[in-house]
Amino acid sequence: MKTLRKCLIGVGGLLLATLLLVWFLPARLAMFWIAPQLHGLRLQQVDGLLWDGRAAQVTTADGHTLGQLSWQLSRLALLGKTQLQLDFSGPQLDFSGAMQKLAAGQVEWHDVHARVDLSLLDAYAKLPLGRPRGELQVTVEHALLQAGWPLQLQANSQWSKASLKTHSGDIVLGVLQLQAQAQSGVIAAQLHDDGHGPLKADGELQLSPLGWRLDAMLLARQTDPVLLHWLAQFGRPDPSGTVHIQRSGGMAMGLPAPTPDRTPH
Repeated sequence: MKTLRKCLIGVGGLLLATLLLVWFLPARLAMFWIAPQLHGLRLQQVDGLLWDGRAAQVTTADGHTLGQLSWQLSRLALLGKTQLQLDFSGPQLDFSGAMQKLAAGQVEWHDVHARVDLSLLDAYAKLPLGRPRGELQVTVEHALLQAGWPLQLQANSQWSKASLKTHSGDIVLGVLQLQAQAQSGVIAAQLHDDGHGPLKADGELQLSPLGWRLDAMLLARQTDPVLLHWLAQFGRPDPSGTVHIQRSGGMAMGLPAPTPDRTPH
């Protein structure tokens, strides 16, 4: 009995020591486990605890500094209930938002705010329509994700000083706005301009894991030859100068019909 009691006391002491170590684990030590999951990003000058920490510098694999990061992770994660608040600040990118993991592998985000200088994308994406310029601001009130796809979504975005760099020159678009909602995994997004820029835009995009459909109308408010040439790649304009775009892919027939007043005529 004494031997068993000593064993139980030893195991209990070991568990307590392990719990205290994890409870007060310095963030810099946790980087040994976290770093391989950052996809090339590096956290430097790390301070605080695993549960409430900060990195004075976040850099890419090639050494480019992106900004500063702070986070708050609930200790309920020890019980399998992950709740995380992220705050990132940098010259080209700001981000803040709260995330929690739910049952069945679902992830919920809310109160997300992001700002991106779109020139940041040059190193990561080559878009066929041109390299985007300007600032994109995104607000996500709520998003419920399953395997990265939104089952539910309520989001708004604004592309300010929107333009595209192309071989033919800079295409100035003005201010473009997008509102997106998702229910049962079907995303519906509405695109429009602010009513004052060089491009009049009105459209609707629908997405699901099985297909997509785009219905849009674009009209140049000015006789900018570079903008008119860019618009011509989407199709021949009608007598009013409006370019009608209707594209789809996958099983788009299963998507809801476009809103009547957004359907090109």
